[in-house]
Amino acid sequence: MIIGYLRVSTGKQNLANQQDEIRRFALSKEWTIDSWVTEVVSGRKNERDRKLGALLRRMKRGDTLVVTEISRLSRTLTDVMTIMGKCLKKEINLYTTKEGYTFDNSINSKVLCFAFGLVAEIERNLISIRTKEALALRKAEGVTLGRRKGSYTKLNVLIENQRSIVQMLNQDKTVTDICRLYNLSRDTFDKFRRNHPLVQEAVDEKEKRRIGARQK
Repeated sequence: MIIGYLRVSTGKQNLANQQDEIRRFALSKEWTIDSWVTEVVSGRKNERDRKLGALLRRMKRGDTLVVTEISRLSRTLTDVMTIMGKCLKKEINLYTTKEGYTFDNSINSKVLCFAFGLVAEIERNLISIRTKEALALRKAEGVTLGRRKGSYTKLNVLIENQRSIVQMLNQDKTVTDICRLYNLSRDTFDKFRRNHPLVQEAVDEKEKRRIGARQK
């Protein structure tokens, strides 16, 4: 089975260009794409939590995966290497149309994978060294590391905008609307309202209105 994998980071981006490029690539090899897998998700998200992870789990020996470029698999070299390793282990063929990479069971592919793995390891080590050096420098300068007590958090944003939030709830704005507006999670909002009676009261009143409207 030959599968074309398409990924963009946001809904504003277009998958059609990737699909056209993979179709042209398949045509040049006299292939037919049997299935398409598309998703709108950040390349930094772990492949296990994406459609790509489920796709790799169900692909079998001899299947072929085609992407336009290696970055469609992931934005981090370490994750790319993990995905390549899974493909090699399951003997899944992987092709990239732009870079022209071929990862199969050949010696050349294994050498290329080794080179990628070496670069990924060097990248991990460099990141670790830079992080340690930066922390040591800040500590030497007397900077307190970690979040300071009472530092500005998203909870502070809600506290400062408490009156506006109550007003929005009274105007039938949903908690989801408010969380989206202030870019925070429902758990953060729930923690906030439990400690602020006016907000809790507004939420309760909104729930009563919703139940009353449903019963009419």
